[in-house]
This record gives sequence, structure tokens and C-alpha cells, in this order.
Amino acid sequence: MKSKKKKRQDDFQKVKLKVGKTKPKADNATNTNFRSKGIHLTEQLKRDTSGPTTHRQLGLNDLMSQLHHYSANIKHSALLGLKELLSLNPSLLEQQLSRLVSEVAAVFTDKDGNVRLAATRVLRFIAQSVPAERVAPFSPVLSAHLSCAMTHIEISIQEDAMKILDVLLEHYPALLAARPAVLLTNFLELISHRQGSGGSKKAQDPKARNWTLSVNPNRTVTSQQWRLTVLLRLGRFLQAVVEERPVEESDIFSPTEGVFGSSGEGRLMPLNLNWEELTYSKVGVKVYEHSGAKPTPRSTFRLRPEVDTGPAVGEDLDSAEAVQSFAATLVPLLLEVWVEASTSDSPWNNSEGAHMLSPDAMSVMFQVLSILQLLRKLAPQQEHQDALDAWFYKEYLGDFKQHFMKNFPYDVRDTPRHRKKVDLKRSKQTAVVPGLTVEPLALNITLCQVMVSLSQRQGLGRETDGDWLTPLRTFVRDTLGSGVKLSYRQLHMLLGTVWKMVLTQRSKTVTDDLLAAVYVYYKQRNLTLQTRSLLLSFYSKLYLQEQGHTHIARSKVLCRWLASLPVQLSQLGHRNPALSERLILSIQAAASRKHKDLLKSLLTNACKLYDPQEGVVVLLPAESQQRMVQLLYFLPKMSQSLLANLSCCCTTGRISAGLAASLIRIVHFRSSLSGWSVGSQEAALEDVNYISFLFSTLTGFSTEKLAALQEADDESILPPSPLSPLSLYTTPMEQFTHHWDVVEEVCHCLETLGSKSQCFDIVQNGICKYLIKLGVVPDSMAAGLLRAVSRLLDLSVLPIEPVLRFLSQCCLSLMALLISLEQELPAETNHKREAIWGACVSALSSVPRLLRMVLQLMHVGDLSEEELPQLGQILSMLLQHTPIHNQLLANAALLQDIIQQLTRYSRGATREQWLTDLLYCYSVTVAHGSSARRGSLGLRDMY
Repeated sequence: MKSKKKKRQDDFQKVKLKVGKTKPKADNATNTNFRSKGIHLTEQLKRDTSGPTTHRQLGLNDLMSQLHHYSANIKHSALLGLKELLSLNPSLLEQQLSRLVSEVAAVFTDKDGNVRLAATRVLRFIAQSVPAERVAPFSPVLSAHLSCAMTHIEISIQEDAMKILDVLLEHYPALLAARPAVLLTNFLELISHRQGSGGSKKAQDPKARNWTLSVNPNRTVTSQQWRLTVLLRLGRFLQAVVEERPVEESDIFSPTEGVFGSSGEGRLMPLNLNWEELTYSKVGVKVYEHSGAKPTPRSTFRLRPEVDTGPAVGEDLDSAEAVQSFAATLVPLLLEVWVEASTSDSPWNNSEGAHMLSPDAMSVMFQVLSILQLLRKLAPQQEHQDALDAWFYKEYLGDFKQHFMKNFPYDVRDTPRHRKKVDLKRSKQTAVVPGLTVEPLALNITLCQVMVSLSQRQGLGRETDGDWLTPLRTFVRDTLGSGVKLSYRQLHMLLGTVWKMVLTQRSKTVTDDLLAAVYVYYKQRNLTLQTRSLLLSFYSKLYLQEQGHTHIARSKVLCRWLASLPVQLSQLGHRNPALSERLILSIQAAASRKHKDLLKSLLTNACKLYDPQEGVVVLLPAESQQRMVQLLYFLPKMSQSLLANLSCCCTTGRISAGLAASLIRIVHFRSSLSGWSVGSQEAALEDVNYISFLFSTLTGFSTEKLAALQEADDESILPPSPLSPLSLYTTPMEQFTHHWDVVEEVCHCLETLGSKSQCFDIVQNGICKYLIKLGVVPDSMAAGLLRAVSRLLDLSVLPIEPVLRFLSQCCLSLMALLISLEQELPAETNHKREAIWGACVSALSSVPRLLRMVLQLMHVGDLSEEELPQLGQILSMLLQHTPIHNQLLANAALLQDIIQQLTRYSRGATREQWLTDLLYCYSVTVAHGSSARRGSLGLRDMY
């Protein structure tokens, strides 16, 4: 025993340490007798020069890789760095957009709330910087991740998905609305869940509900507030679907029959296809048999195959059946949401204050009604919308009357606020939807629009509709007639309600009652342009429905409004061109239908409207001017003062030459001399006034302006000279061109009157009575008279001596003006010189004895040395023109005498070039015509 104990003690002997002795080293002691040196890897410490970096020297690849890290802090910092990098280098958005969208969307469902919030901020930054066209190829990725977030099992991720949805609805509504099926089903799953079959009896019931509201006690907000949040986004999403539909949405004022009473069936409408848009589902196209002439609405062929997404929502809401199927699921849920909200809002059954709602209940009801209204607009065509309204009327009218109309109209209930200590947990539940406040007026107007849309036309439920339509009609009338300022949206909805009531009630009393309230609002002052245009559009389109609606045609309010339009137009003038355009369109629509009250008012105010100085016809833009000119055709009478104003409008240049020509043609067609009439339309003006209008327009100057020219001392008035018997007023180039175009149209109208001799006689008498005594004549008027005389002259009527003398003076003065214009401004006056020369030559070749009188006016002895070359150039021009060779040969003796005098009076050692050219032209002309001199006695006597 002792030996074993001693051996055991030997195995575990204790080392005895002695004072002053060195402590022995342990067996596992580390040897520290070495030196270390640092290792520097130069390549590893270099900065990344492959692309831009953040302040932490992290590039895009580094940040993208960190988004896949398991740590939430690293992913959060990576998203912050990504936003910093993109803000400093916007070009990365264009280069790496696909990668950015896919990586950022992947963290929509991250477990950490800070990461999701940072991802939402990065997405907002991208949406603010990149247009929808660039993001369109990646929209399926965004939609897929958004759907995952909306249907996630984590409640916090669902709540953050609403923020992501807000960003996409704000910047890319069209991309989300392109494929609405999945998202609409997701919206349903956020507030409800599917029920089981529940047995054969329930399965056989066609009205059995497959969805019911869900309650989750784990949310940070109440169920009612969460549903309100979801319904708000659902309303915005449905609004985006409605706005982005490729089929043109019909206006709320447009009836089923169309604007002019035609349904539009059987018409071929061309459609331009863009395959890129088709790829991203912006445009849905159906292919019909028979080339579209007789479309089959239920054709089974589609350009894109349909995908079955379940019983809730179809892939495309492009038919009444698809929208009806979705509405059958959603409407019961909406009614259940409102019933819960109203029950919690008024727990006691107090009938006296049942119409008073709390702000939360009012917000819920407003969202429910807005979604119901949007459901109607989902139908792509008007006939689909009517079928949907009929279905709503049949299935849900009783429920709507019970839950919505029972306490109409509604008002907000004031709740007293007590000062209490703020509870942080409860404060989170009070601000779920920040800034969502609904006014009672907006709620009641929306309810009116929803309920009135269910009303049917006469003969279908007419008698049963009166009990619930009466309070709606009373509210609409009182709201419009009370003078309350309405927003544009509210007024638009009220007018749509009035439109529907007028067309469905078909009662003259109801029509006058509602239109009188609208007219009270219309007469308010300081209305915005948008509001005034909306009211004008409402009245105009309603008036177009008078055909087939006697209660509209007999409305006194509508007649009073139409009669006031010309007065409003004359008072408004050019201060608001857009509003004036709307007034003109309304006047034109009623005038084309020969509305007596409007035509009478238009005739009374015609002189103001067509005033050449301050009338709207000269002050408005060109398009409005054209409509004003077209309006002249519908005037029953045209007075002498109105024709005088119209003539001044044509000649002053305040309207274009083409529009002036259109005005002259319209006046011509309304004259009995034109021989053109339509139906039983009588002539609007007397023949004397019409001829006076044409002559005044032909001269281009009023009597007052011509009288002022005789006494004016202007630099543009050329003094008379031996070579220019008349004192010419040189009109500006633009005015001359305008007047020349007007003269051509006047001559065309005079030529079509029938007898040229009578027209020439009328023009000749006008010249003799008003123009012969003038000392100063505008060059445009002189050229226009020569042009008109040459076109209207009939050899059976010879011009009288005074007129012939005046025309010869005009012709010689114009030719002298031609020479001076060619010397001073040869390039700028090409058109003017060509027009004047053409008028002179045409008159000289066609008017008998005119050339002889012009040659007789050439007194060579009275000319100065500077004027001799000018006369020589005039004669050379005449000799070179072939059409007047016969007239020159008939006056060869007189022409020879003038040339001899020019040769005698031309002083100089050498013959000048102009005289050489003149003698050459004379010799060629006389030699060419020497063989034709024989037998030309008759020609000599005539010319």
C-alpha cells in the first residue's frame, strides 16, 4: 500500500520554488526571441478605378454584392450607398438599369423594416429619374416582387408594400395598369380571404359569396383603418386602369346614341398598331371577321392568348362579363366594409343623428363610393357600361338604397377633443392614412353620381325610381343654385349627374328645374376658364340631344342660354381666346340647326362681332377667325352696315387673304345672283348691297380713307409728273399682295354672275361716280381696277370716255412706277412688279382705244432728261410683248412720232443704250407686222 501511494505521489510532484532562485520555464512557453516585419500588398491597396465609388470607396459591384449579405445593417448601408452613388453619377441609371431594378426589387420582402424602407427610397429615386418607357421592359420584375410583398405572410411586409405601391402608382401607373389581374386579386387578399365550398347547397347557390372580410389582431392598426388604407390604393389603381385604357373613354356628357344620334356601328375605324406597345400590353387588339365591317363581339380569336388566373379576376378587363365577374366579388366586400364602419361609428340606433358621420366613417364611405364609380368605367365601351349599369341596378339597387340612401345627405360630426397624455402605442393607430380628409359635399356628390348612374330610361323601372331619385335631384338643384364654389371635379360630377337625370327622366319639369340651377351657377362671375369651358361644353352637348328628346328642345332655360351667347362673345372679345373659341363652337352648333332665338341674337350683335377694328373676327386667332367667317353662312339677313364691316375686314389685312376669299364666297352664295341655294334657304342680302360690297372690296379702300389720302402729306405718295399723270400711293408689299388675292376672288364672283356686259357696266358706273375725281390713287387699287376691267370687258359694251381716260392715266402711272421699282428694289418687289405689269398688259390688249390714249399721254416735250430713258424703257417693254403687237401696229403712226421725238430730244455725242434698244425693238416689231398692215383698217379703227 505504501509503495502504490508513494508511486502516485511521484507522478504528481509539486515543484518547490525557492526565494532568490530563477523560476524554471514551463514546457509550453513561447519563444519571443524573434522580430516581425510588415508585408505591404501594393496591388491590394490600389483604389478601384473601374467606375465611380461612394465616400467609403465602394463601387457599384461592391454595393450589389452587399445586398445579398445576411446582415441587415450591411444591406441597409449598401442601399444608402447605392442612393448616394446614383445621385452623384446619374449615368449609372442608364447603364445598369436592369441590374438595379432587379436587385432593389429583390429586397422588397426583406425581414428587416429599415432595409425595406431604404429600398423604397432607392426605388423612388429611380422612378423620379427614369421615364416609364425605359422601365417598361422590367415591369414584370417589379410587379412580381410587389405581388410577393403584398401577399407575404409577414404583416409588416404587407404594410410596407403599400408604400412601394404608392411610388409605382405615382410614377408608373401605366405599367401597373397594363396587367391588372394579379394585383386586383392581391388587393382582395389583403382585406379578405376565400371561403371553403361549405356543402352542395351553398355551391349550387349562384349568389353564394366566395370571399369574406378577414381580421388580423396582430396588426399595428385596427382592421377598419387597414381596410381604408387598402381601399385608397385600390381606388388609385383602378383610376390608373381607367385612364390608361387604349379605347377612347366616352365623355360623361356623351349619350349612348352618340353626339349626332348615330350609334357608330358598321363604321370602319382604322387602327395603327405599334408592336412595341403591344409587347408591353399598352394596347389590346381584337381581330374580327369580315374585315371589321360586321364585327362579332364574342369572337374566340385573340391576338394574345388568355391566361387563366382564377375565378376572381380575368387577365384583361376588356368585356362586360370580365368586369361583372370582378364586381360580383368586390361589391359585397365593399358593402360589408361600410356596414362595419357605420356600425362602429353609430353603436346606438339613433335615427336623429344617423346622417352625421365621423371623419373615419366618412373616409370609408367615400372610398367605397369612389371604387363603385370606377368599376363602371372599367367597361371599355359605352354599350358595355350600359349593360354593367343594368346589372348593378338588378343586383345591388336594394342594398345601395338601404345602406347609402337611408340617411342621405350626410354631414360630418364634430367630436370633442380632450387633452390627454399621448400614448405612443395608440398614436400609431391614428395616422394610418395621412392627409385623407373628406368633405361632406364631396361625399354627397359622389353618392349622387353612383346612384343616378343606376337609373334606367323611361319604361324600365321609371315609377319605382322616383322615391330615391327625388332627394338626389333636390340636393343637386340646391347645391348648384346656392352659389357655393365648387371645384372642377365636383362640378364635373354634378353636371354628369344632371346629364343622366335629364336623359333618363324625360320630363320637361325636371329638365327645366335642373337646367335652371346650372344656369344660376353659369351666371356667376370670376369663374375659371376650365370651369366656364366645362359649363359651355355641357350646354352645347345637351342642346345637340334635342333631336328625339322633346323635353330638351322645349326647355326655356336652354333657349335663354343660347340667346345670350352672342352677347357674351361680343363682351368677352379677345381677352380670353380659349373661352371665345368655346362660345363660337356653341353658337355654330345652334346656328347650323337654325335655332330662332340664337339667330335673332346673332343678327342683333353681328355688327359688333364683325367690326373691322374691335370685332372678335379680327382679334381672335386664325382658327377662331375661320369659324366666325363660316358662321356668316347661317345668318338669315345681312344688313348694309354688316356688309360694309365685312368689306373692311377683307381689305384691311386683319384676316388672311385666304380667309377673306372664303368670306367673299360665302357672301356670294347667300346672294340671289349666285343662283345657288340649299333647300328653302332665302337670300340673305339684296342685289344692290351685294354689288356695292363687291365694288368696295375691289377698290380696297373705304371712302373715308380715300378722302384722307387726298389731303395727306406722306413720303409714300409719289407726286404727279409728265410721265405719271396720277399721284400714286405706294402700298406696302404685304398689303398689295393681300389686296391682289382679294381682287382675284372678287373678279371670279363677278364673272359668275351671268352677264359680263352688265357687270362691266356696273363697275364702269362705279369708277365714273366715285374714282375719276381722285388725285391720289393707291397703286393696289389702280392695278386691281385694270385687272377687273380686262376680265369683265365684253366687246359689245365699250367703255365711256371719262373711264377710258382714268384707266389710261392709271396704266401709264403704274408703268412709270414699274421702272422706278426695278431701279430701286429689284429683288423685294418681284411679285408686285409682275402683278402690275400683268394687269397693264392685260388691259392694254383687251380694252379698245386704251393703248392709243396711253400713247397720247406721252408728251415727250414735257419730260426732263431723267425721264426720257424711263419712257424709252416703257416703250421697249411694250414692243417686246407679243400680245399687244396688233394694237401697236394699229397705232404705228403715233408710236413712230413718239420715237422720233425721243430721238430728237435725246442730246448727247453718242447714242445711249436705251435708245438703241428702243430703235431695235421698234424695227423688229414694225418689220414683223408690215405684212399684216394690209387689211387692218378695222383693227386700226377699234384700237
